[in-house]
Amino acid sequence: MSDKITLYYNPMSRATIAHWMLEESGAPYELKYLDFEKREHKTPEYLQLNAMGKVPTLVHEDTVITEVPAICAYLADRFPEKNLCPPTTDPRRGTYYRWLFFGASCVEAAAADKALKRANPEMSSTLGYGSYDDTFAALEQALQPGPFLLGEQFTAADVYIAAQLEWLMMFGSVEKTEVFTAYVGRCRERDAYQRYEKSRNELVANIKK
Repeated sequence: MSDKITLYYNPMSRATIAHWMLEESGAPYELKYLDFEKREHKTPEYLQLNAMGKVPTLVHEDTVITEVPAICAYLADRFPEKNLCPPTTDPRRGTYYRWLFFGASCVEAAAADKALKRANPEMSSTLGYGSYDDTFAALEQALQPGPFLLGEQFTAADVYIAAQLEWLMMFGSVEKTEVFTAYVGRCRERDAYQRYEKSRNELVANIKK
């Protein structure tokens, strides 16, 4: 396999988070657009890479990675010179892991249950995230000190959490609190985010032609 990273991608999916993370990593990469309407994500060839038939899937050398937080963690570790995660011996590594995976296990689950009207307050004790209100209160408390989840250091956890909050606030699934809005705004100011957004917008424009 090539040293270049390949991201199987659709700009109207969670793959955009991996796209942003690639820009943060500074690594050379190519995007392979999969047309959902043509069901290119369900071809036998693609299913060999990702049995779920979903995007994103990242291929790097002999490694195939699916799931957005796993891709973010992989890229942060693979390109340590970008300082997108604390070293393994740093006590903050645990906090980094906590919020990276909080995004998948709590934020996304709580928001999805609310949007799909699946949440049942009487069953909160059986849910991994507990309740929607508790989930976003905990996240807001963590972001309150700022500027990022680990203070001054921007990490892969911020890529994942900020991208989720951006979409959730856009669609009205999460209240646009002062803390959340300011946090996402700071993340959007990053050069890597600007490069990602420009690339995504160009791809969307080409698709619509």
